[in-house]
Amino acid sequence: MRLVLIDSLRDNRSNFYPLAFGHPIWELRCGMTSLEEKLSAAVKPDEVAYFVPDYMAAYYRTQVEKPVNDMALLADDDLLLIDPTVKAGSFDIPTEGASEIGLDEQGQVLYARISRKDIGQLKVDDIEQFVASAKASLPNVPCKLPTWQYTWDLVLANGEQITAEFAAAGQSGIDGKVEEPLAIRGDKKDVYIAPGAKVHPMVTIDAEHGPVYIDEGVEIHPFSRVEGPCYVGKNSILLGAKCREGNSIGPFCRIGGEVEESIIHGYSNKYHDGFLGHSYVGEWVNLGALTTNSDLKNDYSSVSVMLDGKRSIDTGSTKVGSLIGDHAKTSIGTLLNTGSYVGAMALIMATGKPLPKHIPSFGWFIEGITTKGFGKGRLYETARTAMSRRGCQWSEEAEAMWDAVFEMTSPVRKAAIKKGRRRMSM
Repeated sequence: MRLVLIDSLRDNRSNFYPLAFGHPIWELRCGMTSLEEKLSAAVKPDEVAYFVPDYMAAYYRTQVEKPVNDMALLADDDLLLIDPTVKAGSFDIPTEGASEIGLDEQGQVLYARISRKDIGQLKVDDIEQFVASAKASLPNVPCKLPTWQYTWDLVLANGEQITAEFAAAGQSGIDGKVEEPLAIRGDKKDVYIAPGAKVHPMVTIDAEHGPVYIDEGVEIHPFSRVEGPCYVGKNSILLGAKCREGNSIGPFCRIGGEVEESIIHGYSNKYHDGFLGHSYVGEWVNLGALTTNSDLKNDYSSVSVMLDGKRSIDTGSTKVGSLIGDHAKTSIGTLLNTGSYVGAMALIMATGKPLPKHIPSFGWFIEGITTKGFGKGRLYETARTAMSRRGCQWSEEAEAMWDAVFEMTSPVRKAAIKKGRRRMSM
C-alpha cells in the first residue's frame, strides 16, 4: 500500500502560514515527530508519494530526494490518500478494503482508500483531477476524523504529544555521556539520553511532570534546566537554558534564555536571554539577544491572531505566543506582542515597545514601520550566509520557491508598506 500525502488541495492551507510557505503541512511538527511521521507510523505504508503546491515542488524534491508531484506513482499499487491535517492518533480507518472516499461535513476529502483495480477508471492528468474523479465515481462515506485546524493547535497539544510518543518509543536510561553532578527529578524511567549526547555538570533534568527525551548529538551546558515533557532534537545545544515544560526543539538549534511550550524547527537560534512561550518557530530563524514574546494578555482573555494582516481569529486559548516563519530575524531587544505573526524572511529592528501583531513576509520592520528595506536580494544573501555556517547550501530551487512566496505575499506586504508611508507623512 502506498500512502499519498497531498497538500495542494486545501483551501485553508493559509491557516498554517507563515510556516507552510516553505513547507508542506505534513512537515510541521508536534511532539517528537512531524505530522508525516505520525501518519506513516499509524498506517505503515510500503512507501509514500508526495504532492505539494507547484511552486515548492522542485525545492521539495531536493529535500526528500524522492519523486514529488509524480502521477506515475498512483498507477501500480493500492492507495491510501490522507489529508495531512488529519490527527494520526485518531486515524482508525482500515488500510485495506473496498475503495471509498471519506468526506467531512464540508465535503473536504479527509482520506481516500483506492484499490489498484479502480485506479484505471480515474483521471490521472493531475492530482486535482485524480481526487475529483475519485470523489465523483467511488463510494462517498461521511467521516468525522479530527484534524489540526491552525498552527497554534500544534503548539497547544505539544506536551501531550511528547508524552504519548515517549511512551510509544519505549526508551529510557542514559546512553550518552553525563558529567556529574547531574540532578534528575521524578522517575528516571521518564528520562532518555541518547548515544552521542553530552550533558555537562550542574544540569537539572526534571521529569516530575512529564518525560524528557535528549536525542543524539545534543549538548547541554552547565546551569541548564530541562523540564518535561520535553524533546531536544539531534545536535541541538542548550546554553544555560531554562527549558520549561512542553518544548520540542531542533534538530541543530542553539537555545538559551527561557523557552516554554514552544516548537522550534531545525537550524534556528535563540542563543541569548529572553523569553519565548507558546510559540512556533520555523527554520533558519535567529532571535536576537533579549528578544521576548508575550503569550498571555493582561486581562487573561483569549488571544487572537491575524494570519492575513486584516482579520483577527480568536484562538480560543489564553496562551498563544508567536508564529515565526522561516529565515525571520529579530534584533536585540525585540518585543513581540501576544499572538504575533512574523512572516517568512521578515527582518525586525526593535522599537523599545511591543511590535504590531502582524509583520508581513519579506518586510523590513524599521523605525516602527514596515518598509521594503534593501529588498529580497539582501535577505537571500543573509540566508545563504547563515546556511553556509551550518554546512548547508542556498540553492537555485530554494530561491525559486522563495521568489514565488515573495509574489504570493506581495499584496499584504504592499498594504503594510503603504500604511507605514502614511504614518511617516503625518
